[in-house]
Amino acid sequence: MAVVEPIRPSSDALLKNTAPKKPANMGQIIRWTVLFLGGVLMVMPIAYMISTSLKWPHEVYNVNLIPDEPTIENYTYVLEDGRFYLWFVNSIIIATITTICNLLFDSLVGYTLCKFRFPGRYIIFIAILSTLMIPTEMLVIPWYLMSQQFGWLDSYWGIMFPGLMTAFGTFLMKQFFETVPDDFIEAARIDGLNELQIWWTVAMPLVKPALAALAIFVFLGNWTAFIWPLIVTNSVEMYTLPVGLSSFGDEADVAWELIMTGAAISTIPTLVVFLIFQRFIIRGVVMAGLKG
Repeated sequence: MAVVEPIRPSSDALLKNTAPKKPANMGQIIRWTVLFLGGVLMVMPIAYMISTSLKWPHEVYNVNLIPDEPTIENYTYVLEDGRFYLWFVNSIIIATITTICNLLFDSLVGYTLCKFRFPGRYIIFIAILSTLMIPTEMLVIPWYLMSQQFGWLDSYWGIMFPGLMTAFGTFLMKQFFETVPDDFIEAARIDGLNELQIWWTVAMPLVKPALAALAIFVFLGNWTAFIWPLIVTNSVEMYTLPVGLSSFGDEADVAWELIMTGAAISTIPTLVVFLIFQRFIIRGVVMAGLKG
């Protein structure tokens, strides 16, 4: 009867398994340390916001990150306040409509400036970019006068019209449309598609990462906007969420625990928007790396 000997690992395999792992070099340690510290600095304001929202009024100025007596009374008060829901809905409507308009208008202008050849297009593009150098504070007075003359004060339209189209979005979309091959456009024209159909069915699907990035930037910008909605609105019912939260207090006292509670709740839509669009950005980065 044949004896089956057990298979023993070779000496090379034993040496490979017992060989000490290569220690991380100093450069890697420094990089990971810097990244860790940067992550802590980014997270600390959010942690402090949540911590303050769980504190009683007499604990607000306590520097401890963990409350001594945690409470959810602040969340109950804010959610039971009917004004909060009104401000929340106002912000949702304004941020959503403004984001959709930016995706449409900025992509249309960017596509036109990129794929059409007509006299003066570079001058138009430079003129659009030059508006980025104008501080927003210098535009507030003209915006207010326009709103007053057209009867837009204290209305959704008055809050939204300055941001329905942006120079940054036009620049971003034009640069991404540059990556769309002209052969695709010409082939679509030969197939009988008109320019709007080419823009919608051929060009737009190829720039989804840019659309996702623009949607995140515009939504967050309008969701957190404070100065212009504060100036153009007069009634409490038309306040957006940042303006409404600032009203939790007076000259003598500021209810920071309520402001932080409302701010913590208001971060939920921004997280939802980011989670929805982040996969398009990641996919675009991966595809760009494969093309490279």
